[in-house]
Amino acid sequence: MATEFQIRLARARFRAWHRGTREADFTIGGFFNRYHAEWGESELAWFERLLEQDDVAILAWAMGAAEAPCEFEGAQLEALQKLDFVTI
Repeated sequence: MATEFQIRLARARFRAWHRGTREADFTIGGFFNRYHAEWGESELAWFERLLEQDDVAILAWAMGAAEAPCEFEGAQLEALQKLDFVTI
C-alpha cells in the first residue's frame, strides 16, 4: 500500500508532465524526474506550490527572465534555473 507521500509524488509527477505545452512539460516534468528521488516533505510541498503557478511564470523564473516570488527562492529554484538537460 502506498504512503500519502508516495501518492503525493505520483500526483505531482502527473501534474508536472501534463502542463499543456511541450516546453512546460519538459521543463517542469524534467525537473521532477531529475530531483524527486531526493525530496522530503518540504521539497515536495515547495514543488506542489510551484505546480499551482502559471506555466509562463514558472518558465520565466526558470530562465531567469523574471524574478520569482520570495516563497520560491532557495535551493530548489536555483536547481530549476541550472537544469540544462533532461532525459525524456
